[in-house]
Amino acid sequence: MATSIELSKITKVELRDCWENEATDFTPWLAKDENIAMLADALGMNELEVRAQEEHVGPFRADILCVDPGTDKYVLIENQLEITDHKHLGQILTYAAGLDAVTIIWIAERFTEEHRAAIDWLNSITDKEFNFFGVEIELIKIGDSPAAPMFNVVAKPNGWSKDVKRSKASGEGRSETEIFKYEFWSGFNEYMSTHPSELFHPQSASYDHWMNIAIGKGDMHIALLLNTREQKVCVQFYIWNDTDKTYFDALVKYKDDAEKFIGHSLAWRRLDGKKTSTIDLFKKCKLKSESDREAIYAWYKEYTEKFISFFKPIVKEL
Repeated sequence: MATSIELSKITKVELRDCWENEATDFTPWLAKDENIAMLADALGMNELEVRAQEEHVGPFRADILCVDPGTDKYVLIENQLEITDHKHLGQILTYAAGLDAVTIIWIAERFTEEHRAAIDWLNSITDKEFNFFGVEIELIKIGDSPAAPMFNVVAKPNGWSKDVKRSKASGEGRSETEIFKYEFWSGFNEYMSTHPSELFHPQSASYDHWMNIAIGKGDMHIALLLNTREQKVCVQFYIWNDTDKTYFDALVKYKDDAEKFIGHSLAWRRLDGKKTSTIDLFKKCKLKSESDREAIYAWYKEYTEKFISFFKPIVKEL
């Protein structure tokens, strides 16, 4: 005879029962590291770094100002503990009009159909430098458990269509090398979609020779590089705004441990006199060989994960 299983019931909790005031209760809660990480995960973003709350961005004022560490671009969050309204839609339009590149996240208790459609429309008419998300937040509990937040993404950018739109709009006049880079990174994204990592998400394909991966600190990131002239690829730990080399000198103390963990000697480039420093792992390869492509992508994934696993806990303490 089958054992009877007792199941609990999921119930919804009113947002105002937990956060009475949007500015003084909800915004400070969301700005905490563990909660902003929960939002980033729901959006499929690698990481978000909170810079300020109720911050002026030029002539504007955002509820929360973040930076995407992988691109160093603004991420602005607008909060509503109620149904979406035209006022907040207007604020989003104003932000987009006044900034060169930005991701805007509009969080509300519920999105009306017209406001959801407005976010979809904004994503359809802008290029990939602008990204708009609509997110509904709800609180639920099971039985007598504490309330738990859930972020439900109801509108988001169509990255594929933006890539196609951008490539069509700017494809003319692109060099053969630029086209190769775009196809190379597109192939890497396809590889990562079938071989996903628990440690990082790749950026959208571009015509550049690099792809940046966030590591949780705004002035550091990992860069995946390709050099078509010398036929080599690189996983690079990139440090910027480090003129006095404080960060680099702190990291170089871990040189032996880093190289033992990663399994290779690394190029530790202090670059005196410059704002940047790098730690590099190179690999010679046949970039144009289709048969070698998957092996290159696998190498990128393996050593990006090793760089993140070793350096990320260290840089969080710097």
